[in-house]
Formats: sequence, structure tokens, C-alpha cells
Amino acid sequence: MKKNSRWLLPLFTMLFVLLPFVASASAEPLDDMRQFIRDYYVDDVPESVLMKDTAQEITKHLDPYSVYMSAQEYQGFVNGIEQRIIGIGVVLEEDAKGIRVTSVIPKGPAERAGIQPGDIITHVEGQSLIGKSVQTAVSWIGGAENTVVAITLERHGQQTPLTLRIKREVITIANVESTMLGGNIGYIRLNSFATESAKEINDAIRSLPGAEGWIVDLRNNGGGYITVAQEITGFFPKAVGAFQLREKNGQPITYKAISQTSKLSAPTHLLMNEYSASASEMVAAAVKEQKLATIYGQTSYGKGTMQSMFDFRDGSVLKLTTARFYSPGGQAVDKVGVKPDVLTKKEAELEASHRAQLIRKWKGYKALPKLSNVPVTKKLKVEMNVAMNWHNLDKAAIQLIQLGGEESSVTIEIIDDRTVTVIPTKPLVSGESYVLAVHPRWKGTNNHSMKQGIYVDITVK
Repeated sequence: MKKNSRWLLPLFTMLFVLLPFVASASAEPLDDMRQFIRDYYVDDVPESVLMKDTAQEITKHLDPYSVYMSAQEYQGFVNGIEQRIIGIGVVLEEDAKGIRVTSVIPKGPAERAGIQPGDIITHVEGQSLIGKSVQTAVSWIGGAENTVVAITLERHGQQTPLTLRIKREVITIANVESTMLGGNIGYIRLNSFATESAKEINDAIRSLPGAEGWIVDLRNNGGGYITVAQEITGFFPKAVGAFQLREKNGQPITYKAISQTSKLSAPTHLLMNEYSASASEMVAAAVKEQKLATIYGQTSYGKGTMQSMFDFRDGSVLKLTTARFYSPGGQAVDKVGVKPDVLTKKEAELEASHRAQLIRKWKGYKALPKLSNVPVTKKLKVEMNVAMNWHNLDKAAIQLIQLGGEESSVTIEIIDDRTVTVIPTKPLVSGESYVLAVHPRWKGTNNHSMKQGIYVDITVK
């Protein structure tokens, strides 16, 4: 039996976590599988279960995260960690006429073939998709790399259906997304704890110089490699511990954070939701316990077990729960999850965090009454309580920021010596929220500077 140094960590649906080895057994794995379970499964298993006739019959009596995978299933599992898919590169939703294309992955096979958002796929290889689910469509469109699939679609304005033959390819989806939000708040989203995640986050931090706050988004992130959880925790300047593992009949072992070159050196928020699981929960638990950041969102999934991979000579793999993990100080995660510091509504995590980051920067500013359900073409009037000297108007003194987005460009129109109108150069976005801030950078006609900034929350109907 060989032992390799590969580490993985669990996803909640594709769950993956490895202890620091992968064991290899014979091409007839059943007896070896039974022994692996006896030796390494986190709980004792009755012999009556181990003596079942097939791998599937045995594993269905274990926890939901212990499964036997064929070589092909295991490769798909690893591809999921690394954000690689085999297909044509489309995002889909159900439609009465078939399956609608909502977006197309740039430079992917579908885009090169001319598929456009709004197209409705009606048939795959001649089979109708009318009344079928997105999952069915995905299974029909997907397939082996370099094979060809025939797609029939309808397009608005085109009378006859269009049939395209498209080669399936490996498509790598961006695992780390980053941008500078309005008010110089750096935003980094991590979709999976994949091999290159730490390097990509390091690059993201460096690409956002001048960030005065950070938001790290782990929503819907189901996990990945266990060492990456240590690395991601290492981006927080004061991190010491990463997590604690407890194997079968073993003593708790605490693993340290792996310090990174770049750091989240400004005040940081962590976003999570009910689908943040496994490695995401490792990081969240460490962050909360050590007070490294403020967590916004909902209680996480509660996936606090770790799986090891035992591979066989035929390429099949037994994914087996071999440990439970806890916060560095021993707080349970399994079936409990990690509670946020600030509970927010679903889908409102980013906006709430962004607003809090801005208000933190604007300490001492006065909040004016909220403007609700304003039209997208709203002009915003700012009226001062004293006469102002508008001649040296500092446009940077007024900011209109979309929460969860960028600063909106505005023009300023002087009405009188106390009033200006702020006019967005583009329509506001329906359903979104904004903050209008007036910074204390102007002087009155008495040559006295503003003493206090103001801000107002705005929602658009």
C-alpha cells in the first residue's frame, strides 16, 4: 500500500477533504475498502454493514459524505474543486419553450459558435428539451472532452430554428473574482478552495492598491483543499490557528495558519451564507474565534467532517469521512455551522457589508432621512443650512455609491447659495440601493469650513 502526500477538504455536495495521504489498493477493492473503514472511518461501523455485498451498499450505511466513485466520477469531482467543467460554456434557465441561455462564457465553444444570451435551446441531438429541467439539459449537453454535440435553438427575430454542432471542451471558470467597490473598498470572491487560490488572492490584493477596507466573499463556496484553508486564513494579519482536527480515537491536533506575503491589512468583512461549507467554515470559524474580521450573512452549512481519498488500481476511489474539524480553540462546526457577527437577509450580504464599510470610514457624519423608492431618473437635491461659497466647487466632495457596486458619475448644478442638485450621468439601477455622501470639504460664504459630513441612504424603485 502506497501513501502519497495529497490533501483535500470536503464540499457539501461534492464533499472533498483529504488527510495527508491517499492509499492505493488492488483492482478488487471490496476487502480493502472494508479494512480502510475499520481503520480510518471516524466512527465504529458494525461488521454487519461491512459484510454487505457491494461498495454502494456499504457506503449508504455510512454518513452522506462517504461514497465510492468510479474513475470518471472522481475526475469530475476533482474538476469541480478546480472549477473546471467539460461542456460548451453556457449558463441556463428553464423556459416554456425549452432551456434559455442566460449568459455565455467568454471565448468558450458556445460563444465561438455564435450562441447568444436569450437563445432558447429546444433540442439536443434531436431530443426535445420542452418541459425538461436545467439538470437534464446539462446532462445532455455535457459529455466527453473533444466530442461534438448538436444543439438546436430558437432566436428572437429569426423565423427558422438554428442547429449548431459544437465541440465540448474543458472550460476553466474564474475561481477568484476581484474589484474595487465604490469608496475604495476591495472586494474578493473565492468560489472554491482550489490549488492556485492563495496565489490568485495574493494577486488580487496586489491589484487593488489603496483599498481602505476589504470584503472577502465565501458565499456558496462549498470547500476544496485543506491546505488552502490554512493559506486563506494566513491572509489575515493576526491569524495564528487555522483549525483543529480530531481523527478516530485520536487526540485533537491544531493546524496553524500559513502566513501569506500580501495581507488584508485594512478592516475586513467576511461574507457567508447557508451554502458556505467545509473549508469555508474552517476559515469562518478561525476568523470569528480570533476576531480577524466581521462576518456578515447567515449561519453556514454545518459541514464539519473531513474526508480522505483511498484510490484503487482501477482508478476508482473511496471517499471516506476520517475526521471532524473544529475551530482552532475547539468550537464545533459539524451540524452547527458558524454564526455570523451580523445577520443579514439572504442576497443582501454584500450591500450590508459595503454600507458598513463606508459608514465606518465616514465616522462622525450625520445621517439624513432615507429616500425610498426614488425613480431611476431621480435628481438629488443637497440643501445646506448656511450660505455656501460654491465658486471653488470640489466635485470630489460629493459621492454617489451603489452598494455592492462602484461609484456613480454625477454632475453638480448650482441652484442658489444654499442648494445644489446632484444629477447622475446614467440612470440609477432599478431595485438597487445607493448612498449619497457630502464630505466636509466646502466653505460657507463666511469662509468657515463645513464641520460635519452628511450621508443619505437611497433605494430605487
